[in-house]
Amino acid sequence: MTEAAMNEAEGASLLIVEDDPTFARTLRRSFERRGYRVSSAASPDDVEALSEDEVFDYAVVDLKLGASSGLAVVQSLHARCPETRIVVLTGYASIATAVEAIKLGASHYLAKPSNTDDIEAAFTSGEGDASVPVDGRRSSIKTLEWEYIHGTLVECEFNISEAARRLGLHRRTLARKLEKRQL
Repeated sequence: MTEAAMNEAEGASLLIVEDDPTFARTLRRSFERRGYRVSSAASPDDVEALSEDEVFDYAVVDLKLGASSGLAVVQSLHARCPETRIVVLTGYASIATAVEAIKLGASHYLAKPSNTDDIEAAFTSGEGDASVPVDGRRSSIKTLEWEYIHGTLVECEFNISEAARRLGLHRRTLARKLEKRQL
């Protein structure tokens, strides 16, 4: 970590929204060693309670919080304080959720596994990179299907019955697909 980044982190408040207690604890310790004042939440309700008392400089939000969506947390945090730098972290990245996260106020979107260095770099990168190659690899049919299903789930606020109806699938069929590749 550069000296400038270390000075910026010193005393900065960070909210970690993660429902996996082991991963949350690991992130917390790592950021505390770097000088951040860290608070943790495991659900959207916990976030609401914490954000009533404090405005955070930074936030790391897991996309899937049990049965809840981290996108709602991003929207709520951004509405309370648009200056908060929010990084969405997910093990199930998709184009649809990345776009929605940015629209709702996230400043960056990272796929797991990501370490503290990756997250901290995302906090400080405020500009886009026009030199990113646009001729990336083609998506497989399974990936495209998954992204379409996930986009529909986001539109339905993760209501499986409604998503199945919109997708023209039986609810159990959709549930089986989701079990194979979790959100």
